Amino acid sequence: MIQNAIAKWVQYGLATGLIEKADSIYTANRLLELLQIDSLEEEAEAQIRDFDASASPAAGDLEQILGEICDYAYEQGLLEENSVAYRDLFDTKVMGLLVDRPSNMIRRFYQLYEEGPQKATDYYYKFSQDTDYIRRYRIAKDRKWNAKTEYGDLDITINLSKPEKDPKAIAAAKLAKQTSYPKCLLCPENVGYAGRLNHPARQNHRIIPVTINGSDWYFQYSPYVYYNEHCIVFNSRHIPMKIERATFAKLFDFVRQFPHYFVGSNADLPIVGGSILSHDHFQGGHYEFAMAKAPVETPVTIPGFEDVSAGIVKWPMSVIRISGPDTERLVELADRILLAWRGYTDEAAFIFAQTEGEPHNTITPIARKRGDNYEMDLVLRNNITTKEHPLGVYHPHAELHHIKKENIGLIEVMGLAVLPARLKDEMEGLKRAILANQDIRQDEELAKHADWVDEIREKYPSITEENVEQILQDEIGLVFAKVLEHAGVYKRTPEGKEAFLRFIRSL
Repeated sequence: MIQNAIAKWVQYGLATGLIEKADSIYTANRLLELLQIDSLEEEAEAQIRDFDASASPAAGDLEQILGEICDYAYEQGLLEENSVAYRDLFDTKVMGLLVDRPSNMIRRFYQLYEEGPQKATDYYYKFSQDTDYIRRYRIAKDRKWNAKTEYGDLDITINLSKPEKDPKAIAAAKLAKQTSYPKCLLCPENVGYAGRLNHPARQNHRIIPVTINGSDWYFQYSPYVYYNEHCIVFNSRHIPMKIERATFAKLFDFVRQFPHYFVGSNADLPIVGGSILSHDHFQGGHYEFAMAKAPVETPVTIPGFEDVSAGIVKWPMSVIRISGPDTERLVELADRILLAWRGYTDEAAFIFAQTEGEPHNTITPIARKRGDNYEMDLVLRNNITTKEHPLGVYHPHAELHHIKKENIGLIEVMGLAVLPARLKDEMEGLKRAILANQDIRQDEELAKHADWVDEIREKYPSITEENVEQILQDEIGLVFAKVLEHAGVYKRTPEGKEAFLRFIRSL
């Protein structure tokens, strides 16, 4: 069986173009060495030699091929434990044997870039999936749907592609020697890194160097792909996130180089920022979110910038959209708005620039190209906390935590809910309970949804086996719309809209 798996693995490399025919036996021998096998049997050698591209393994077979190789490795004592954490470390090492040196891959990317930016990113995105850096078979497990709301169709995903760590791996990671190399998951030192129990293996990982606004950055895809061609653009140096004038210039420079992509930055403060504030980075991709489709509902003119289109976007969060053909003018205006917002206090609207020396106001910016114009959405953020809302006043409040408790970062801001894996099983439990008309307040796992379920039962007099899943999906979408409303610093009430205009008039 292992000889057959080795042959199929080499065939996969040939089918995807990761290796060429002349590399076949060399590549097989490298895997034999890793598996401590002395020779390739004649049948396996013939399978490789007589490889027929038309009968090649599909990318979907890779999970099975790697599974068989990991099973063999465990049986032979090459894997300490037969768990996801150890298998991931080993199968990434296996896939690394199929991946070319960074210099060759980068050269190929920029050769294609000369033919067009999209041709280069198409190649790199496929490459990142073929190498199993993006594990297609895990991404396919994510639950995804669209939910209609007054703000447009929001994207909802229950993230199931991140494997749960098993207790043994967690315990072993605590006992392992601590190291700060690489400093974080974004550092360029991850390329080719073998990994460890508390840091993923990256032998199959390659990154693209890009120059943005005169500084050295890198470009890669997210291994979890929350949306199409979900990319991460990160500083070559491990320096903290910071929203400043240069941020806006960098975002526009990246969009200029890759006009088919949007790119945005998480905010630079806790609660309203991303999960990795320690390394300056952006996220982008080839996707149009609901926020990008949302119209400007209140056009405004900002003195000194009459040549720039500006307005408040119809969105649950507080968004100023600016657009025009001249990115320098857009950067100037974005910087004026940022500096004004950093120091802006409006007690009547519960907006405080700082309390006890701690700053609260920042911005989540998103840049894109639309026709001949460049466009930037500036989302006003504030991370103040109170006794009533210890996780944040402009953060999902406690009554929504049964669906979403985590921070509202860039991806959620734009209209994509990344919901916890627990909801998959909880939705199944809720479907059964609703159809059986059970009281879930006595159910330890489902009790947190009880008030919400009562509202659903009242709203839908006829819930059947045929419509219960759709109803739950629709209602989760409406909860996410409320999550975004809670995260908005100005509420969509007459008072909130007037307070928003007060800030704009202060510019």
